[in-house]
Amino acid sequence: MSSSDRNGGSTMRDTQARFRIPGVTASEPDGSVGFRILGPLEAVGGGVTHRPRGPKVRKLLALLAVRAHDIVEVDALVEELWDGAPPPTAVSTVRTHIYHLRQELERELGDGAVRDVISTEATGYSLRTAPGRLDLENFTRLYGQGRAELRAGRREKALERLDTALGLWRGRTLSDVGHGRVLAGHAARIEELRVRAQELRIEAAMGLGRHRELVPELRRLVAVDPLNEWLHARLIDALHRCGRRGDALRAFHDVRAVLAEELGLEPSEDLRQLQHHILAGGSAA
Repeated sequence: MSSSDRNGGSTMRDTQARFRIPGVTASEPDGSVGFRILGPLEAVGGGVTHRPRGPKVRKLLALLAVRAHDIVEVDALVEELWDGAPPPTAVSTVRTHIYHLRQELERELGDGAVRDVISTEATGYSLRTAPGRLDLENFTRLYGQGRAELRAGRREKALERLDTALGLWRGRTLSDVGHGRVLAGHAARIEELRVRAQELRIEAAMGLGRHRELVPELRRLVAVDPLNEWLHARLIDALHRCGRRGDALRAFHDVRAVLAEELGLEPSEDLRQLQHHILAGGSAA
């Protein structure tokens, strides 16, 4: 998710300036190459941002990146490229694609930056990036820090770290790469981390009393994920705490209609209790 996708982009920039946790930029002092997968797949280095060409080459690089520093077995690469129906030449074709990927990265980003980034191992290949040169690793670190700060009751610090973490996103995971069965599982796992980071950010902001600021973001999130009852509950609660009782009840009727139409279900007990609390004139404080 980019900062422009969410309400409060200027706040995001201010937070990043104070916290100074970098994303993955095209130029680094040590000249090392980096990769971005939280959005379109990109390789960066030497002042250049490059999107690898060819669907199979992109898939190979994507799978190496989501498992950075692990050995990705040739069998897993074959499964990803051919979805269980590989040709007799699959193993040699994988080697050829790896060779072409290395050549392309060296040509676009410079031989010195790319050397040894993709290593050949006994059973497969491994992507070896320098610390801070993979956006997923940066996001995961910041997400973990934000979660720890929230558990410790330091909501302001938690919000800073989670804002910075979510600011690294530029779209859906590997949005320009076709997902086979192997890659789809990894992408789903990463997207779940993004959802959890969003939830923690909302918890931190609500704990700080920023209900009015959260309403536009929550409306956007429920539009993207209309079956997520947790998000609907937070929107209803935020509206109620802003003194917008009528809007809160309309939001409850909206989610009830969506659940009935899409799933044939009634709202969860938590949502129904929230409705009853508002109807009974419960305090919004």
